[in-house]
Amino acid sequence: MADPIRIAVFGAAGKVGGAIVRAIAETAAARLVAAVERPDFPGLGTDASRLAGLPESGVLLQADRPERSAADVWIDFSVPGVAVANASAAAQAGAAMVVGTTGLSTQDKDAIASAAKKIAIVLAPNMSVGVNVMLRLVADAARALGSAYDIEIVEAHHRAKRDAPSGTALRLAEAVAEATGRDLGKSARYERHGDIGPRTTEEIGIQTVRGGDVVGDHTVFFLGLGDRIEITHRASSRETFARGAVRAALWLQGRAPDLYDMRDVLGLK
Repeated sequence: MADPIRIAVFGAAGKVGGAIVRAIAETAAARLVAAVERPDFPGLGTDASRLAGLPESGVLLQADRPERSAADVWIDFSVPGVAVANASAAAQAGAAMVVGTTGLSTQDKDAIASAAKKIAIVLAPNMSVGVNVMLRLVADAARALGSAYDIEIVEAHHRAKRDAPSGTALRLAEAVAEATGRDLGKSARYERHGDIGPRTTEEIGIQTVRGGDVVGDHTVFFLGLGDRIEITHRASSRETFARGAVRAALWLQGRAPDLYDMRDVLGLK
């Protein structure tokens, strides 16, 4: 039997980070070897598994990145600036990487793509298997329905989420734009207020809802004359993101340096 994939988790004390620690524990082919948090985190030195509600594993929360060759894959669910720095550090350390951090700018994504010239990286705004299947369904529907149907995307998340629209909503919009040959930069409509005139057929509406403890809801509406189609994904817990991230980490084993996404992991391309 092959040795387990050694995984380091960045943002390990967060809600998604804790879910990833639990997902690693339930995966025989994976092993937690490092749990990293920001330098000012008050719980440094705490057992990461115990913090995630599991028996102690001996892996303590630390501020330093793992030493070279200490981990096979780094999983990052932190913040954009940290994720970019970690991608560069992972390239130097020779570790593959899974990046689920959202709110990345074009410059951030370019920096991660540069690191992917040296190591294999899976970059996805949503690691949920269900969401990535939804991306395929939405693209197929957009191609089949054409310009006769107006397309609107509505996403809802908890009140503490910082970026808007969500990375998943933007990825859904990209999938629609790619499938229909539109320029998202020109077609995206993020808000409507006042006398805005009639909707154009080229618009892709992307609307944001924030409140409560919503883990993540996304609906793509295809609105025709006389009927409509709604494709919805609702995340009921963060475990779905965590299991997808661990699945991506296992998939990376032996992959050539390149920038991949969850469609590669799931064979949906």
